[in-house]
Amino acid sequence: MSARIPFEVAPKMRPLAPRRSGVVGVLEVGTSKIVCMIARLKPRDASNSLRRRTHSVDVLGIGHTSAHGIKGGTVIDMDRAEHAIRRAVDAAERMAGAQIASVVVSMAGGRLGSEHFVAEVDLPEPAVAEGDIRRVLDAASTFAVAEGRTILHALPVGYALDGAAGIGEPRGMLGRRLGVDLHVVTAEAAAVRNLLLCIERCHLGVEAMVAAPYAAALATLADDEAELGVTLIDFGAGTTTVAVVVHGHCVHVDSIAIGGQHVTNDVARGLSTRLADAERLKSLHGRVMSVGADEREMLTVPPIADDHHDLPRAIPKSHLLKIIRPRVEEIVELVRDRLVASGHTGGASRRIVLTGGAAQLTGHSELVGQVLGGQVRIGRPLGISRLPEAARGAPFAVATGLLVYPQVAGLEHFEARRRRISHAGAGGYFTRVGHWLREAF
Repeated sequence: MSARIPFEVAPKMRPLAPRRSGVVGVLEVGTSKIVCMIARLKPRDASNSLRRRTHSVDVLGIGHTSAHGIKGGTVIDMDRAEHAIRRAVDAAERMAGAQIASVVVSMAGGRLGSEHFVAEVDLPEPAVAEGDIRRVLDAASTFAVAEGRTILHALPVGYALDGAAGIGEPRGMLGRRLGVDLHVVTAEAAAVRNLLLCIERCHLGVEAMVAAPYAAALATLADDEAELGVTLIDFGAGTTTVAVVVHGHCVHVDSIAIGGQHVTNDVARGLSTRLADAERLKSLHGRVMSVGADEREMLTVPPIADDHHDLPRAIPKSHLLKIIRPRVEEIVELVRDRLVASGHTGGASRRIVLTGGAAQLTGHSELVGQVLGGQVRIGRPLGISRLPEAARGAPFAVATGLLVYPQVAGLEHFEARRRRISHAGAGGYFTRVGHWLREAF
């Protein structure tokens, strides 16, 4: 057994008690938008399709604004990012009629990655007890992640008794040796620290940091779907992230630093127009699968400069398709190659769920089906009450998944000897007050 090595862990929240209500604030910090939601979680009986959820989620307030100072899900301008976060939080608090002191935050940048660690312990008694499970989880937590990486999640995905794997709940079972497979999700430490510091500057604590594709999976997957196996792909503006869920457990997370904003940049360059106009053309007329009318239908492309000599141009819609499709194909093929390299191309690849704003491009799901195979659907938040109509689509899957996360926070495990990040969330109320006093005076 290797020696225990301290490792850096993002803030983790206490699990929500099954019979207690609570108000939670969440913050999705993306490349194109920042979303803050405030909701009340109330105990409920399990439904047919969402049996794993212990609480209902009633949205009290929502605020979202364009992101600034964020690139590829990572903070690159602290002041601009802070102001954007403040605007989103203020709008959500005004709608909810309440203030929040801390938030659950998503993480899409920082090159998300997965590792698996396996450990075994001898059982002093034939039947598996609670203490035995804690011991084997502690043994699995003696891993050492790469330097410069921070732990976001440590998820037990399966147990084994005397070498027989595939056990979901070993308590009370008989055996001599208990093993566990621990799935660890990490991100670049610098990206995590800067995001936490930016939120701390908004005088907010961080309850927990959640990998974006894991959050999207919590919001959009029905229990039966997660049990059978599914691959969720979140097509964001600056990143494309992936979560593989099998037997109800998230077993793999990955990310690619290419997203919908790269498609917009291609359109702006290819048509020599402003980025705002390129985004409008992509959103209103963009597609990745051709139809017969594309050659006949014409689009007007505004000029890039405010010069009366630079006039708008007319192009066939097929020209826009020829710019958009190669980039989208590149992203999907990169996802396919990463899944093949990870070994997660079995049953989970036969069911694919797409989330994120870039997934709404016409024909996107058909292209994903052609490249990856299997059944593809667009994922939308499930079981979220009082959610505004504009927020019920794929672009808000991550934010709504953060509202579900407190119900599953107790599934995670970290061995006691760990080193927490000392930015937001690690300190409490008085830490934030101290920062405010230093800034104000």
